[in-house]
Amino acid sequence: MNKTELVNAIANEAKLTKVQAKAALEATLGAVADALVKGDKVALIGFGTFGVVEKGERQGVNPATGKKITIPAKKVVKFKAGAELADKVK
Repeated sequence: MNKTELVNAIANEAKLTKVQAKAALEATLGAVADALVKGDKVALIGFGTFGVVEKGERQGVNPATGKKITIPAKKVVKFKAGAELADKVK
């Protein structure tokens, strides 16, 4: 499902116009992104939890040359599905 299909699904489910659904989706995604940038977790009960974790610097191998390289530390977004979502997917 892409963003347009998601907007259409939201509009149909919530009985909104597509413009309203798109605005609601963008506001939600913006709020989630802002919270993650601040280092906060976003917990949506029944759906899941978004959070940021730091991956430390590590050694890797360049597959083209076989040389060892250092992969720098970075922050990554993690998502852990909630129990209700996990049960629906099963």
